[in-house]
Amino acid sequence: MNPEDWIAHDPDPVTAAELAALDPGERAARFARPLTFGTAGLRGPVRGGPDSMNLAVVVRATWAVSRVLTERGLGGSTVVVGRDARHGSAQFAVAAAEVFAAQGFSVISWEHPVPTPVVAFAVRRTGAAAGVQITASHNPRTDNGYKVYFDGGLQIVSPTDREIEAAITTAPPADEIRRRPVHPDDDTLVDAYVARAATVRRGRHGHPRVALTAMHGVGGELALRALQAAGFDDVHTVASQFAPDPDFPTVAFPNPEEPGAADALLRLADEIGADIAIALDPDADRCAVGIPAAGGWRMLSGDETGWLLGDYILSTLDGADAATSVVASSVVSSQLLATIAADYGARHVVTLTGFKWLARADAELTGCSLVYAYEEAIGHCVDPAAVRDKDGISAAVLACDLVAHVAAQGISITDALDRLALRHGVHTTAALSRRVADPGEAAAMMDRLRSNPPAELAGFPVTATADGDAVFLTGGDQQTTVRVVVRPSGTEPKVKCYTEVGQAVGADLDDARRRAAAIELQLLASAQTW
Repeated sequence: MNPEDWIAHDPDPVTAAELAALDPGERAARFARPLTFGTAGLRGPVRGGPDSMNLAVVVRATWAVSRVLTERGLGGSTVVVGRDARHGSAQFAVAAAEVFAAQGFSVISWEHPVPTPVVAFAVRRTGAAAGVQITASHNPRTDNGYKVYFDGGLQIVSPTDREIEAAITTAPPADEIRRRPVHPDDDTLVDAYVARAATVRRGRHGHPRVALTAMHGVGGELALRALQAAGFDDVHTVASQFAPDPDFPTVAFPNPEEPGAADALLRLADEIGADIAIALDPDADRCAVGIPAAGGWRMLSGDETGWLLGDYILSTLDGADAATSVVASSVVSSQLLATIAADYGARHVVTLTGFKWLARADAELTGCSLVYAYEEAIGHCVDPAAVRDKDGISAAVLACDLVAHVAAQGISITDALDRLALRHGVHTTAALSRRVADPGEAAAMMDRLRSNPPAELAGFPVTATADGDAVFLTGGDQQTTVRVVVRPSGTEPKVKCYTEVGQAVGADLDDARRRAAAIELQLLASAQTW
């Protein structure tokens, strides 16, 4: 569709006027690269044009999803539509629900925002044919997105995403797509999600004091309810970040991983003498954990949390259950979970980046079931039977349970990490992001690395391999392993480099950690030059 026709048929007069006022060059740029399904659906800035998130894009994408479902014999089925509290989310969710309804689908939706895992749960619980969540998760405040679930609450993968994209190209003009009003549902499914999230607690040891932030997102109320239902009633919240606010006024980026984002949480944790600090991202599908340490409070990395939760879950299984249990991590996450799983006699699967793949980790393993999956970007799936996606709220419940569990043994989370290092070797991980102007710059950087990879890193010979869009550099010796994974981001304009150092532990754990940290710094310095 050319710009003039798009503007003439834009159902939102605000974005139509915006596009009409652009100079020809900027307008052409908006139409050069329509949004496509990336790691977590469609995502882009809220503004006019097919390369962005707006009413016209949502209406046409929903028409396309309806067409694909109908072509698969699922016309008239149930679909679930939810949304976060970002700018545009309410309007986009209503439009999506109304397009589905006009296409003959039965729609479950809510008048209020809900965390992303609630939609994944509702699709699975009801047997719905699909779910759509309007969210940009932890992206900048200017963004929004459109996340799609099929097949029992799993994120879509190819060829489904390509089929939807192809259907979008045949969609009618947005103002010609029929819409029918939808009456919002009650909170029965939301309440069921809360009740289920509370059940991930394994033990009944103690009542840790919890500091919690919702990061201006939509998870605060349900996280409190789930924690209380699980028996954690000593929870203190960062008041300035508790209510949903699409402007995210107290953080530069609404991502618990970003430097400074968790400062208010850690101040609260220190003031109240908390045992654990929990930060949810804005749509509450991710969970970051902070702990008290010798030098003061610190946030665990996603890998550290992944090791701890994976080890804890596997430790609660008997031998027979462990043999048919699967844990999974992504290619950019630490490799330590594989060692932990082998120690318990469980299966470990490495998948491509994103929970669209992690949630399917047991698909080819007959007689085995996924019990845990994580990725380094603080995403954790601790109850795959209920939510086949990352879920920050149930992960928060399990993290609090873990703190209570180790306290009952007279140790701390720091001690638990030391035990893992003594048992399996020291592992350090880090991530470096290099921002790029556009996908072309990212592609050029990846091409340079593929054609001329380094022969050594930190003094160790390495081998380069490519798989999909990622380049892997691996090497080491009998005492040390080094690993760097480089890939373009699927949701933001950046190239990401993930490092891991494995170091054998001799008589001195601290010395092994110092050696690993020094090597890690060399890896990161090398990554800055590619």
